[in-house]
Amino acid sequence: MGSQEDIQLSASNLRMLNDLQNAYMEVIPVPKIEQKLETISRDTHLAITCSPNKGVDETIELSEILVDMGFNVTPHVAAKCVTNESHLVSIVEKLQEKGIESIFVPGGDKPEPAGDFKNAYELLNCLNSIDHKIKNIGIAAHPEGHPDIEDEVLIEELQKKKNLATYIVTQMCFDAELLGDWLCDIKDRGIDLPVWVGLPGVIERGKLLRTSLRIGVGDSLRFLRKKTQVASELMKSSTYYPDNLVTDISEYEKINQTNLAGYHIYCFNQIEISEKWRNEKITSLR
Repeated sequence: MGSQEDIQLSASNLRMLNDLQNAYMEVIPVPKIEQKLETISRDTHLAITCSPNKGVDETIELSEILVDMGFNVTPHVAAKCVTNESHLVSIVEKLQEKGIESIFVPGGDKPEPAGDFKNAYELLNCLNSIDHKIKNIGIAAHPEGHPDIEDEVLIEELQKKKNLATYIVTQMCFDAELLGDWLCDIKDRGIDLPVWVGLPGVIERGKLLRTSLRIGVGDSLRFLRKKTQVASELMKSSTYYPDNLVTDISEYEKINQTNLAGYHIYCFNQIEISEKWRNEKITSLR
């Protein structure tokens, strides 16, 4: 019979295996991205972001293309990029025509709303009032805080939106203990939706910088300014790997009492190398 340490190691490996199997990749719409995805297994689940500059219609268009290629996709429908109820109905109809049953609804990074919806809650309320067949509706969360919003306000926003959604996706996280404590806290407050945790993918420094130039200096570099640990690792070597982070998360005992469902991998369009890392990690754990 194995020691308690062996049993605990086995449990943490099982946790890691399950979370990595229930992971999906985030794709940023850029020209010819679908060509880059030709080599990716069609079993890969992709989330398609919504650019504040290019708008939600480009997200929907790319989602339609990727569905035709055989991928399972979750488009981001940023509230500030949707002009009105009629526009929302049109989006929903296009998604339903392609059999897309999952969306993610953030507020969006647009400085000013394009139309009627100032935030995700307003769009979710409108979506709830119209006839649709979208089964899975995601909302955003910030375990490590938001630079402009108090933590308690963030929790209140989650409380407001929880009955209009079916799952949560977090910002990119780097601290396993902080994440575990936050997951316990929201569960204690009655927010019991499954949570996909934002995980940095395998990030090659040069490609990250080139991608940032193409999409505009924004989220892809903003996190580096705030996360000195990751920035330091990128400076020490040409590539960041999230192995230590997924190990820390799987070994933090509080995590097992929470609704962690898997990972939303922020790969900054370095999909092939991040998916290769994920598959190799899964194989090593089996």
